[in-house]
Amino acid sequence: MREEHDAIGTKQIPESAYYGIHALRAKENFDVTLEKLDPEFINGLALIKKAAAITNKESGLLNSDKAEAIVKACDEVMDRAFDPYFIVPPLQGGAGTSINMNANEVIANRAIEWLGGRKGDYTIVHPNDDVNMAQSTNDVFPSAGKLALLKLTSHVQDEMRSLIACFRQKAHEFQSFLKLGRTQLQDALPTTVGYTFEAFATALSKNTAEIQHSREGLKRLNLGGTAIGTSVNAPAYYIDHIVPKVSELFGERLKQADNLIYATQNVDAFVRLSHTYKLLAVNLSKTANDLRLMSSGPQFGFNELILPKMQAGSSIMPGKINPVIPELVNQVAFQIIGYDATITMAAEAGQLELNAFEPVMIRNLIFTSRLLQKTMHAFQTRCVAGIQVNQRACKKEAENCSILATALTPLIGYSKTCELVKQSIQTGKPIKEMISEANLLPPEMASRLLNPLGLVTAHHRRVKTVQ
Repeated sequence: MREEHDAIGTKQIPESAYYGIHALRAKENFDVTLEKLDPEFINGLALIKKAAAITNKESGLLNSDKAEAIVKACDEVMDRAFDPYFIVPPLQGGAGTSINMNANEVIANRAIEWLGGRKGDYTIVHPNDDVNMAQSTNDVFPSAGKLALLKLTSHVQDEMRSLIACFRQKAHEFQSFLKLGRTQLQDALPTTVGYTFEAFATALSKNTAEIQHSREGLKRLNLGGTAIGTSVNAPAYYIDHIVPKVSELFGERLKQADNLIYATQNVDAFVRLSHTYKLLAVNLSKTANDLRLMSSGPQFGFNELILPKMQAGSSIMPGKINPVIPELVNQVAFQIIGYDATITMAAEAGQLELNAFEPVMIRNLIFTSRLLQKTMHAFQTRCVAGIQVNQRACKKEAENCSILATALTPLIGYSKTCELVKQSIQTGKPIKEMISEANLLPPEMASRLLNPLGLVTAHHRRVKTVQ
């Protein structure tokens, strides 16, 4: 064991540990979850520490030996070599100070070893004076979160594009398959299964554009602002060069916030991304709901779609198969909507020069990103890609629904059409037969007007005209 000191007192640290007293106290204080820091967030911290060491060396404030040792340590952290020593939970008080100090201690102790010293000898490399030079938790922590989210949102976008392409492929495959449309779960006019799937794809396409817009907000960092945005303890060279250096190492064009005080106080970028994710979750859940409804049955439900059979659906009812993947999508959506509510409350609760609740916001956004990425992959590969259409059932509904009479209203009026629909439902007679018996229209005209394919292609012609 080795002994370390802080402003409160001393503690014994395992000799093999790369963390120090600050991280250990935080682990003890915030031991409310088994959850660990996300690897992408650790990467973001290490990349910023590496950029800071290089920038501080270039400014002449950090000697070359220390800077090079810190850079090597940061590279090892980003190679996942020290994950077990990031012991501070993602949910914690202190606005992220404990996580920042955990990173400072791990990097310092590894840098000390590179310089031939023993862990805990902070006269060689100091966690605060050297690794945290010209920084504050208040600019490092949110910036690391943004770097992590930029990486993760990119993965989310990849899965979204793949899912959209799958829906569009299905839309093309099902473009000529008639089905009955429904509003308020009641019979409506005919459509095609292809149109339905194209609508699913269009909704997700709009979400893709919104996520891209949200990513732009994540590219503005408050690095160089230090504690409250006034740049105390950060030299001019560092302030001017830290974000370009982070941008260079990260591989994506980042910008320093125009107003560092504002950027330290406010968390607009996190709220915007959260709301965008919530909208995506809502659209995914609505799509999952529709698939569950259209596949309900198979004997006494809608029975329009046949979803891939993934597993047995009951421990007591033999042969029962449930739509488990759409149900998974629903539950993930519920969770994401809850995360958004938490993020909204946390953002609103920020006070004066800093929002102390960034840890829960960043944690929820990272978790949401990973949930969406994996769930959309499962949705595509285990459900959407294997969907089939019950063409016979769909065609029968579309051709025999009394609401087809809507096409007659321009010729015989709304009231007369309404009477026909009511009589058709009551007697079970098809609309075509009733029109013929009543001699309301020439048979050829009635047949043409009541052709469901004609009603659907009218929409198709209009879409092509608008485009």
